[in-house]
Amino acid sequence: MSNKGHQHEQDELMTVHEVADILRVDDTTVRRWVKNGILEAVRLPRAGKRESYRIKRNTVDAILNKAA
Repeated sequence: MSNKGHQHEQDELMTVHEVADILRVDDTTVRRWVKNGILEAVRLPRAGKRESYRIKRNTVDAILNKAA
């Protein structure tokens, strides 16, 4: 894989649910981490009652690397 392809993969935006599955926590926990500034996320325009977030893949990878 080229370095450019690898960079694109790291910048991939993931949903709260996808991140929760990877980290083996509840969606609510991921949302709380975002709101408390523990997890960096992009806020999307509100479409409903709940804030929508996207988290970069490399942010999740960094958390996993710290735990290893």
